[in-house]
Amino acid sequence: MKPHRRIPWLEPGEPFPDLRAAWGPGDPAPGLLAAGGDLSVATLKRAYRHGIFPWFSGDQPTLWWSPDPRMVLEVPQFRLHRSLRQTLRRFIATPGCEIRIDHDFAAVIRACAHSPREGQSGTWIVGEMVEAYTALHQAGIAHSVETWIGGELCGGLYCVGIGRAVFGESMFARRTDASKIALSALVALCRAQGVQRIDCQQNTRHLASLGAHEVSRADFVSQLASATAQPAMGWRFEPVYWKQLPIAPEPA
Repeated sequence: MKPHRRIPWLEPGEPFPDLRAAWGPGDPAPGLLAAGGDLSVATLKRAYRHGIFPWFSGDQPTLWWSPDPRMVLEVPQFRLHRSLRQTLRRFIATPGCEIRIDHDFAAVIRACAHSPREGQSGTWIVGEMVEAYTALHQAGIAHSVETWIGGELCGGLYCVGIGRAVFGESMFARRTDASKIALSALVALCRAQGVQRIDCQQNTRHLASLGAHEVSRADFVSQLASATAQPAMGWRFEPVYWKQLPIAPEPA
């Protein structure tokens, strides 16, 4: 049997290996690139610019990933099912329903960390990750998109934004479709500001149902280089952005 390649161990601040060194389909953890290093703002920013992200559980060292293929949501291909269209119409028309961005990032990431996931007994949003992404938020790079109903935070997501590149991280919902409303708002914001693609990292049925699909790592990294080099997008949601989505009432 062919022995598996060893995973490089990084010292804090050390450069990441070439993405082609990541484990492939025949290895135990496809997409795994390296371990160790640190979760500083500088390291995380450098990682995302190169198509790399951290993902590990509480009993593991920091693990860095660059999967091939990569799951992405092409913003123009976001799939609004009929039920979600109806939900968004009601949300927009109901007083007290609003989208807030970066209003309470700490609450959003904590809620994502404690939300149960199908097929998972724990969470990868461990304390180290919460601290790291909170620092990234304070640096203006990580953002929360929040669904508020009647003054209550009911759902949302957090993501990373560099230039015109957006990297989705995690979502939560305390009411039906609250996370989908937040994702719809993120898509509307991206459409309004010329963002073409949202990184979804890993393939899931839920993301696929909303229009996400897989692309090769080479395609992803090529587009990423162009997107991250552009001026930073504005992280402010205006109600007029809802017009970016096809949610007008259906003809009688």
